[in-house]
Amino acid sequence: MPKTALILFAHGARDPDWAEPMRRVCAFVREQAPDRRVELAFLEFMTPELRECAELLLGEGFERIVVLPMFIARGGHLKRDVPLLLDELRRCHPQAQFELGAAVGEADSVVQAMARHALALVEG
Repeated sequence: MPKTALILFAHGARDPDWAEPMRRVCAFVREQAPDRRVELAFLEFMTPELRECAELLLGEGFERIVVLPMFIARGGHLKRDVPLLLDELRRCHPQAQFELGAAVGEADSVVQAMARHALALVEG
């Protein structure tokens, strides 16, 4: 079984505070699975970028990298930009496996959590 790491992949923003919820998710995943390697990377405006993060993990001997987009839905970035980034990584590192998960916001459990949160705002 290949040595596997997880990259939580977020959009990024100019405001550094924007990433705080992503850092909290990353910390919680690490807390829940201390034996797993989990990193946070960004598409733009923030570091580390996906390539830098993936190459760090590859340098540590990870052979399989699962990229989980921390996006609400699969829009232009996930349809066009991210597949190009992964194709480039695959070309540069043919020995490694790169897998792209579905946008986290499309998971039923996440949709249900958002709905529960919305209802809690209007319920007494």
